[in-house]
Amino acid sequence: MDFFIELLRGGIDGLSEYLSAHVITCLVPAFFIAGAIAVFISQGAILKYFGPQAKRWLSYSVASVSGTILAVCSCTVLPLFGSIYKRGAGIGPAIAFLYSAPAINVLAIVYTARLLGYDLGIARAIGAIIFAVVIGLIMAFIYRKEETAKDAQAFDILAADPEEKLLWQQAIFFGTMVGILVFAASQNWIATGILMFILAIVLWRWFTRGELMLWMKETFRFVKLIVPWLLVGVFVAGMIVVVVPEDVVSSVVGGNSLLSCFIASFLGALMYFATLTEVPIVRAFTDLGMGKGPTLSLLLAGPALSLPNMLVIRKIMGTQKTLVYVTLVVIMATLAGYIFGLVVQ
Repeated sequence: MDFFIELLRGGIDGLSEYLSAHVITCLVPAFFIAGAIAVFISQGAILKYFGPQAKRWLSYSVASVSGTILAVCSCTVLPLFGSIYKRGAGIGPAIAFLYSAPAINVLAIVYTARLLGYDLGIARAIGAIIFAVVIGLIMAFIYRKEETAKDAQAFDILAADPEEKLLWQQAIFFGTMVGILVFAASQNWIATGILMFILAIVLWRWFTRGELMLWMKETFRFVKLIVPWLLVGVFVAGMIVVVVPEDVVSSVVGGNSLLSCFIASFLGALMYFATLTEVPIVRAFTDLGMGKGPTLSLLLAGPALSLPNMLVIRKIMGTQKTLVYVTLVVIMATLAGYIFGLVVQ
């Protein structure tokens, strides 16, 4: 009975910590951005840069480095991923964005280098960019028939769905909201307040009441789609922490075998890491004896995946695609960590 009480308490603690730390500062701005993408960015614009007809070097280049300006976690990126995927982005670039946005946070890369060593910091940055492109290309190849169907519709959509807002107006509008997301996540409230004031002026001058109502409607649609599964996942992840204590994890992944790297990447895929929190947590594991190979595996799989993240991705693109994506991340993180461990030994 005591064990079940501990499980329940772990789930409640994980949920309360997540709600107090991340909903307002991260998820709320992300939901508003997702709703704005769905309403104010034409489907033709999405297809132009991320659709099946887009040049691969352009779409994958943009998607694979998107995380350098977005300080988001594996859950905060979900509304943004859902919005561009539903608007017609190819599965390859969309998956590249889904992986890269939480994995290539420039602050996390620098923090990793300072706290865990420059070798791990550089390996994490290079590995995350390569992972985003390779996983995206593999997903696009596996589901190429679906991509061909999108390709057949792309020309008609591009011709029939012109952008209504001027490019510079959209740049200011979305740039302001991304700035709010970034500064709110870093708890810079002065900058956040200034940007919110600018956003209010932009909305007052450039948008109609009908457009704003449609924006709120789309934003709420993403909230209903994502939040229930997200909260369930966070609760279950909190219970997993009780079942798998840190000292057991560190003893299992103390070497540099394929098995230890796989365990690190698999557990990292299940655990939830808020933005930047993966670094001190991993540092605690390394202090307890975790090898450098498993450390890199955890850093490459953990920030991009979590149990809440998987549940929501399944809701957005289905069980099969989610399983393929998660499997690719775990396998590549395992191999990358193993190879890195052999090189630095």
